[in-house]
Amino acid sequence: MTRILLVEDHEELWDFLSRRLRRRGFEVELAHDGQDGVDKARSLAPDVILLDMNLPVMDGWTAARLLREDAATQRIPIIALTAHAMSGDRGRVLEAGCDDYHPKPVDFSRLLAQIDAALLKRDEAEEPPAES
Repeated sequence: MTRILLVEDHEELWDFLSRRLRRRGFEVELAHDGQDGVDKARSLAPDVILLDMNLPVMDGWTAARLLREDAATQRIPIIALTAHAMSGDRGRVLEAGCDDYHPKPVDFSRLLAQIDAALLKRDEAEEPPAES
């Protein structure tokens, strides 16, 4: 079962997303601030991280950078969730170490496609090269 770490501080959104993701067969772990997200990513080794960028304690920008600097978490796909949909925000999110960007409000079908794409990309990167 694919494990998703959802790092989100707004109860309505974490409740909505965790219920819908679980109905789709995902195992969902929750963290409600950036530091808790980093700690849980290190201890749980999730398959994908959905990371809100505006979090208490430690923001998502800092959390993403820390996860990318740590050998134990650097290969976990991170999809940023953010209400910032301004020009240039996607680039900033990718520079911070996220693999993809999903603006709020969440389009659940699109988010599922992004999760699938992130998992596929990760799996392809881990496959050994074919012998000739």
